[in-house]
Amino acid sequence: MSQTRGKYDFCIGLVLAMSSSIFIGGSFILKKKGLLRLARKGSMRAGQGGHAYLKEWLWWAGLLSMGAGEVANFAAYAFAPATLVTPLGALSVLVSAILSSFFLNEKLNLHGKIGCLLSILGSTVMVIHAPQEEEVETLNEMSHKLGDPGFVVFATLVVIVSLILIFVVGPRHGQTNILVYITICSVIGALSVSCVKGLGIAVKELFAGKPVLEHPLFWILLLSLVVCVSTQINYLNRALDIFNTSIVTPIYYVIFTTSVLTCSAILFKEWQHMAADDIIGTFSGFLTIIVGIFLLHAFKDVNFTLANLPLSLRKDDRAANGALLSTYDCFNHDEESSACLGEIQPTENLSARRNGSLSAF
Repeated sequence: MSQTRGKYDFCIGLVLAMSSSIFIGGSFILKKKGLLRLARKGSMRAGQGGHAYLKEWLWWAGLLSMGAGEVANFAAYAFAPATLVTPLGALSVLVSAILSSFFLNEKLNLHGKIGCLLSILGSTVMVIHAPQEEEVETLNEMSHKLGDPGFVVFATLVVIVSLILIFVVGPRHGQTNILVYITICSVIGALSVSCVKGLGIAVKELFAGKPVLEHPLFWILLLSLVVCVSTQINYLNRALDIFNTSIVTPIYYVIFTTSVLTCSAILFKEWQHMAADDIIGTFSGFLTIIVGIFLLHAFKDVNFTLANLPLSLRKDDRAANGALLSTYDCFNHDEESSACLGEIQPTENLSARRNGSLSAF
């Protein structure tokens, strides 16, 4: 009965986590569509300090969609292990990228498509190998977990490292080193996920009619969550304001998810009940998602499609052989002559520049 109940909760958590990604990914598209409509109307844009978007129903639809996604994500932690829920958050990035190519005319290049495919495959592998039994079902059990010496040491180290980064390292290197602010967000995020996990369990007990509000742990978790989330938002906004979003997003995902997996392993000891092949599968799926997110973001401004691939391969072959097409070959094929001449001239100019010759000028 307990095993059946565990699988049932696992499926609910999985559906909630995937629904959260769909809602959150779609919310960015709705908000962007609303802002673009305002720009076409000539209203003052949000980046210039305008607030006309408050009168746009598409923007409000995006806000409600994001709220629904966050609620679903919150509920998912009450049913499924954090080892599963947190990495699946990457799907919101994929949903946003795919929908933007359809509704915002933002082209998804070959690297992005491969990245989406890898992230989906990695998520599938993680779902297959994730722990499926929920060990903590009450606040009393959660309080025992939080009092475990291993977690106390981990939480203490997280707080100490965060304080050092905030008050010592941040003022000196935060403006130049991208890892400073992102590390603060990530390690604090591990504690916030633990708080969300505990509050999700409390909500389940509340619906079961138990006096959860009288339990001191509920209020401790709620206060800790507010502090952690506020700190995360503050330093994530600083990182996004200083550095490129395409760099911040994948790095934040990797460090944040790694911190959450570490915290989950120490707090809930999920890994102790997993077989070796499941552990390897979980890490393999996680690394596959990382590669997919990297390809999706790092090369999103590169205009490269399957149509460019044959031409690129031909150029690589020419460079490898160290030979250029002769002038006779170019003029012997009328349909290719213009393309050949276009390739010969830049090559000759480049060779002249490298040899220090002025004849090319």
